[in-house]
Amino acid sequence: MMPLVKDRQYYKFCLYGFLKNLRFFDAFFLLYLKQKGLSYTEIGSLYALREIVTNLSEVPTGIFADTFGRKKSLMLSFLGYILSFVFFFIGQSYSVFFLAFLLYGLADAFRSGTHKGMIMSYLKRKGWLEYKIDYYGHTRACSQRGSAISALLAGIIVYYTGDYQYIFLISIMPYLLNLLLIWSYPDYLDFSDKKQKNTIKHNFLALWRALKNPKVLSIVHSSAVFTAYQKAGKDYIQPVMKNVAASLPILAAVYIDKKNGLLIGFMYFILYLLTARASAFSGFLAKQIKNLSYKTLVVGFILGIGGGYFFNIQWWLLSLLAFAGIYIVQALRKPILTGYLAEAVPTEILTSVLSAESLYRTLLTSILAIGLGFFTDHMGLGYAFVILSSILLIISVFLHFRKLDI
Repeated sequence: MMPLVKDRQYYKFCLYGFLKNLRFFDAFFLLYLKQKGLSYTEIGSLYALREIVTNLSEVPTGIFADTFGRKKSLMLSFLGYILSFVFFFIGQSYSVFFLAFLLYGLADAFRSGTHKGMIMSYLKRKGWLEYKIDYYGHTRACSQRGSAISALLAGIIVYYTGDYQYIFLISIMPYLLNLLLIWSYPDYLDFSDKKQKNTIKHNFLALWRALKNPKVLSIVHSSAVFTAYQKAGKDYIQPVMKNVAASLPILAAVYIDKKNGLLIGFMYFILYLLTARASAFSGFLAKQIKNLSYKTLVVGFILGIGGGYFFNIQWWLLSLLAFAGIYIVQALRKPILTGYLAEAVPTEILTSVLSAESLYRTLLTSILAIGLGFFTDHMGLGYAFVILSSILLIISVFLHFRKLDI
């Protein structure tokens, strides 16, 4: 178990994650875009745009953070998010949403890996690196609790307003608070002081050496594949939740959109409480189960196949449970694989390596997002998930037997 590490900075790290995940629109994002008249293919292309923009910016922004300051990078990120929320709020056409997703992608790039790098630097300074999986798992659990509270409050907001639109404006407030929180972080986490010779050339060469290491490449691949899968498909749980909500014999006298809003918010609330618990549990699980990366990868893709199959035969509750399982698997995996990566690379370039991992992930996410949107428009949501999950499962099993995974 961890030593006494719950100092002021620990709670700042936790509060950062909590505020970051107070995105009240998340629980209704896909439904909102559909309400605005976009097809699944158009939505998939916008998701891909966000990932491509992030992809093109990942490594430069990661090196920027390691060279000129992580605090500056995070603050730029949150300014980008706030601007994107404004455009989502006023959006009525594909072109406006295009701009919103563009800003969101840039914001993601400036944030990617930066805060994780700060946490690992802090643990190294304190001599607590051996507890990194537990520590990061606990801070990530706070992020999941933020998502849970966010979904519940969003459901209540939609219930009383009958509209998804205003939740984008409300999401600005916690992001402004996070700007102030990041500004209050100690300067030694910034990595911008003159004593450190973190030139762009130095960091780029160190990054190149790290990524030539087969172990690092293996961890990056394992982390990126499932994260891309979950990120590309996570919002597709919303139509499933909508069908479950519509089938429940409660609030029958309430306007259907208000009923769906309240119940979807509550379902997300329960889901994120479970993922918070999974994140906090990840350190223990990593010590108990060998080859956990591969096993959770297989389980996650099987859940995707099951979720798609049950959606096809209209067993909404079982479909919901399967899709929820994908969230839980990702919550377990992320702290563990971040810990593996922190062991394998020097702390001073961890942000850059995490950005490289995110580059690979976003490339995969953009491909999967377009594929999911296209197949959903032409074959239905259920078949889209069965096909995509089966392909990824077969590839993962093949790589495992070729000894190309961790």
